[in-house]
Amino acid sequence: MVLARESALEQIHAVEEKYPGRVLGWFASTDVTKPDAEALLTKAIKNGAIGFGEIKFHVEAAGPEMRRAYSLAADLNVPILIHFQEVPHTPTEGVFSTGFKNFEAMLKAYPKTRFIGHADAFWANVSADYANDVAYPSGPIKPGGITDKLLSDYPNLYGDLSANSGNNALSRDPQFTSGFLKRHEDKLIFGSDCACTDGKGGGISQAGNPAASRLAGKCVARETLTLLQKTVQPAAFRKMTWENAHRVYKLSA
Repeated sequence: MVLARESALEQIHAVEEKYPGRVLGWFASTDVTKPDAEALLTKAIKNGAIGFGEIKFHVEAAGPEMRRAYSLAADLNVPILIHFQEVPHTPTEGVFSTGFKNFEAMLKAYPKTRFIGHADAFWANVSADYANDVAYPSGPIKPGGITDKLLSDYPNLYGDLSANSGNNALSRDPQFTSGFLKRHEDKLIFGSDCACTDGKGGGISQAGNPAASRLAGKCVARETLTLLQKTVQPAAFRKMTWENAHRVYKLSA
């Protein structure tokens, strides 16, 4: 699966030709604050994209820009993957799709939209005591977190396990993780979102994200896959690494 700009069709085709059978689909993103956003996303779907994402812009998750994207995703019957972040990683980065603690209203308002939650705030909110104060909280998880509740209560919300954010949530409290994965084995989808160049942490990897220094020099994808294998049964592992994505993203392979 590839996440790309809406204008990346030629690049996607080049990768598909170079690696036959390896690219099963791609998601398209564009600046949702621009007036032509809906037209560009629609064009991308007509050109073969199978979803929107990752949508990562300096807007509120319940703001008019994102609402237009949610409605369009429902109209086109494609999923939308959203980057939720309340705390900047660097002084100039800013925040993205803010207000996840109140996101239940969007799930109710757009029941036909398939939402894929991703990134810092989505995963930090597995704990009921998250206060939007750090990007990647550590220590024991307090049961009753918003993410856990929304995944249970809303059939149109799924969770993307990728990046340091997903790995951090799964690794900080193994006892909680076991139950969480069991509860949501049909709603969670593995992703890498890892910039390492060799599958072992080579290259910049997480070095460009100071808050994720615990995984510097490591392959995020490999770390998360290993954690999943050690925590769940083979049938659940296959769901999270294969079956759920094929069902939710409508992959054909």
